[in-house]
Amino acid sequence: MANTSLQVMGLVLAIAGWAFGILVCAAPWWRVSAFVGDELMVTQVLWEGLWMSCLSQMGRLQCKVYDSGLALSGSAQMCRGLCVLSLFLCLLALPLSVAGLKCTRCLGDAHESKARMSQVGAALFVLASFFFLVPVCWTAYAVIRDFYDPNIAAPLKRELGPALYLGWAVTVLMLVGGAVLYMGSVSPGVPAIPVFGRGGKSNPPSTAESKPEKVFV
Repeated sequence: MANTSLQVMGLVLAIAGWAFGILVCAAPWWRVSAFVGDELMVTQVLWEGLWMSCLSQMGRLQCKVYDSGLALSGSAQMCRGLCVLSLFLCLLALPLSVAGLKCTRCLGDAHESKARMSQVGAALFVLASFFFLVPVCWTAYAVIRDFYDPNIAAPLKRELGPALYLGWAVTVLMLVGGAVLYMGSVSPGVPAIPVFGRGGKSNPPSTAESKPEKVFV
């Protein structure tokens, strides 16, 4: 049915956003060294992420996890926390959304309860998209601000990494997936499984009014 198709499509988009969000959160490709002066060698590329930094030199890649999370700046810790919170909300939304699908039998024929569970899962996906958008946009703003700041030395300037562009795509997937899932949960439609009575025969439709019996005097 139309509702079931919208629910499945929205859930697939939201799960795709969640999977790519895990990749973006763990990847060290948020910021990349900028070649704006003679101080940097073209053969060296420095990648920085939320959890580690990598140095690419002469085709060799060396990565190192940050020694202490508390030693990072406040903005980096905020980005870490919001990304983890966003992924955790998606983890909570996944079982609720699956149980609320009309094509599943988790709650039997309780269509209202299934619709509410699906709506809650969709709302969590939408909320997760906003929590994931904040650290991506904040990091992009900080990179652009420091790049055009004349007081910052050239070796310390960074450019936008590919993980930020993928992060914006992740936000769109989560947002659109949650919205489509919610639309499929509230729009009217017929049940996906027909209702049968006892004996395996379908229940006949009930008439609005019964015909009056004739009384002979």
